[in-house]
Amino acid sequence: MIDLSTALAELPLVAILRGIRPDEIEAAADVLVEAGFRLIEVPLNSPDPLASIEKLARRVGDSAIVGAGTVLTTTQVAQVEDAGGAMIVSPNTDLAVITESAKRGLVSLPGYFTPSEAFAALAAGASGLKLFPAEAASPAVVKAQRAVLPKDVPLLAVGGIAPDNMAPWRQAGADGFGLGSALYKAGLTTQEIAANARAFAQAWAEMEGRA
Repeated sequence: MIDLSTALAELPLVAILRGIRPDEIEAAADVLVEAGFRLIEVPLNSPDPLASIEKLARRVGDSAIVGAGTVLTTTQVAQVEDAGGAMIVSPNTDLAVITESAKRGLVSLPGYFTPSEAFAALAAGASGLKLFPAEAASPAVVKAQRAVLPKDVPLLAVGGIAPDNMAPWRQAGADGFGLGSALYKAGLTTQEIAANARAFAQAWAEMEGRA
């Protein structure tokens, strides 16, 4: 299994597969990893999410960090780990969830919105920070927060991110992004997921001067 710093260095984009079914997860995982994705989450409000996470971990767990999103309780943290997940993503700053994730050695990416929440999350053991919902903030907010947050803490903007709007956030100090409906929404074919994944990976590469 790769670690968080390696995954972020390769492609700091988190694939959020909200609504995916267990019978779809392996094909989706294959095309995401082929496109360069190294961070994949199945939100727990998806159909039978733990079964999807178990399949995901078996399929690509050696080449990507896989786990769950919308994790709201410490019980869910344990369930995700038991299913083979190594990453816990939440929409909120729940210190108990963060602490439990850190205690278990899992990647913890809690949602935050204010500096107070950010520092509380880091004190509890968060691996990185997820600015959510980014639509309600702006790149200027990231720039201001970056002036006070530790430089080595990964900051991911999540919510409303598309291939054509990443650059202002990146310039303001975002280290990466969580990708929702612009990458995946329930009902997309494997080919559509692959095309979206390639578009995001290409946009990132061009933005970073790697294309």
